Amino acid sequence: MVTEQEVEGLGQRLVDPQKPLQARFRALFTLRGLGGPAAISWISRAFSDDSALLKHELAYCLGQMQDSRAIPVLVDVLRDTRQEPMVRHEAGEALGAIGNPEVLEILKQYSTDPVIEVAETCQLAVRRLEWLQRHSGEPVAQGPYLSVDPAPSAEERDVGRLRVALLDEARPLFDRYRAMFALRDAGGEEAALALAEGLRCGSALFRHEIGYVLGQLQHEAAVPQLAAALARPTENPMVRHECAEALGAIARPACLAALRAHAADPERVVRESCEVALDMYEYETGPAFQYADGLEHLRPPPS
Repeated sequence: MVTEQEVEGLGQRLVDPQKPLQARFRALFTLRGLGGPAAISWISRAFSDDSALLKHELAYCLGQMQDSRAIPVLVDVLRDTRQEPMVRHEAGEALGAIGNPEVLEILKQYSTDPVIEVAETCQLAVRRLEWLQRHSGEPVAQGPYLSVDPAPSAEERDVGRLRVALLDEARPLFDRYRAMFALRDAGGEEAALALAEGLRCGSALFRHEIGYVLGQLQHEAAVPQLAAALARPTENPMVRHECAEALGAIARPACLAALRAHAADPERVVRESCEVALDMYEYETGPAFQYADGLEHLRPPPS
């Protein structure tokens, strides 16, 4: 079993700004896997950091843990207009991921936030919670990925029709997200290329999620489009960040070249994302079992 001292050691590493970012990320993802109130407490403490990338990942992990004890800190982050938009966005998404309907009103309130990425995120989170309420008690289909997504995969299985739905900017964003996750779950080159077309759509939030799912899919067919988006200095930093991490996950030689080219990018979140992505690349191409699980032995046995 994991001792309190081991959890504290991970927490201290996470909140220490003198530690390399890669080491802090590994501590964060290990704490996410361990779960429980102590892990939530340590993750919550790190929101005082000055790295938007790290704080974004903190919120993501709290959402993936699906523990309602994380709701108060996530609400505080969403409300804090001093936090970077990508951090507030991720807090809103995390509140939707936890799935507790008690946050519906706060999410509706921020669905009209002046920061468009925050507003769209909260709109999606409201739709997800309403969808969960309508389907309460029904078995939820588990796809090939273990992530808690902002929208359930669409029932449609035809890649061509899913592509049309994905790219139709007149459709509700929630429906396009459902097509996005269905394409990811379908897998293969055709689906990867359809998703990659989404990197040219209008919503920065949408493009950022495209980068995220392409990183999950890990298909090299999307590498040119991801590298091009990363290289566009006019692209929203949260999009470039996800494209960098996707390239690290795909881990092909062309990915390495793109990441190295932006390792000194003037945009901090892009620079740090490339730093983390290069670490991911090493894990994907090395003997380690899984990124961020360097302390796998600390995971508790299944209950």
